[in-house]
Amino acid sequence: MYCGTNIMPAVIHPTKCCVNHTFSTTVVPHIHPSHTTTVNHHLFEHKHYFPQTQSLANEVSNQQFNCGPGPVSPAPVPPVGPGFGPGMGGPGFGPGMGGPGFGQAWEDQDSAQEWVRQDSDPDLIGEDNF
Repeated sequence: MYCGTNIMPAVIHPTKCCVNHTFSTTVVPHIHPSHTTTVNHHLFEHKHYFPQTQSLANEVSNQQFNCGPGPVSPAPVPPVGPGFGPGMGGPGFGPGMGGPGFGQAWEDQDSAQEWVRQDSDPDLIGEDNF
């Protein structure tokens, strides 16, 4: 006797998930440019020289005094004419104001001779120095 097969209702299990991975390659170019500059440095050294020379100059001055006796006038006679009165001649024209080389005005010749004797260097007085 064949009793046949008994079939039960199906038991459903949860779905099994499978993941299938596929890969593809895409090339993305990344460009990183660079530049090299060569800088040549040149230094000019400016050296300054200051040569020094020297020279020597000797200056000689002479003074000559007329110390001999001479006529003594009682008083100087002032020049006459416009602009030559006392105090009218400007700088260098009054008594004793003759400027360098004109000497000093003296009251009398004896005072001038005494002054020359006191202030003169004995080495400078002589026939060779005049």
